[in-house]
Amino acid sequence: QVQLVESGGGLVQAGDSLRLSCAASGRTFSSYPIAWFRQAPGKEREFVGAINWSGISTHYADSVKDRFTVSRDNSKNTAYLQMNSLKPDDTAVYYCAEHRNPLGFELQYGDLYEYTYWGQGAQVTVSS
Repeated sequence: QVQLVESGGGLVQAGDSLRLSCAASGRTFSSYPIAWFRQAPGKEREFVGAINWSGISTHYADSVKDRFTVSRDNSKNTAYLQMNSLKPDDTAVYYCAEHRNPLGFELQYGDLYEYTYWGQGAQVTVSS
């Protein structure tokens, strides 16, 4: 059984930075792509960013491109979401998730139904 645990959320002001971590256990972390999604109150869960197994390939939603960076350290079984220039619209619960099929990642990275395992979520609140 795979376990993903997010940490690093909190309350910040607009323009601040925050880094979320996603610690994985249970199987070979380095073999699987990881993505970050977020869900604001009353809204559907949406794709934020994703990274392939090696860290070479990354993808981002247009709303966070050039502000957020996804990375991973396979030696620590941990993925990260660095968030800069935060805006009130970034307020949401952030989830990390592990993709079910590394071979399908490049075509499916934004589809939440392609992710098998999910963390419990980390609240990020950005005040104006």
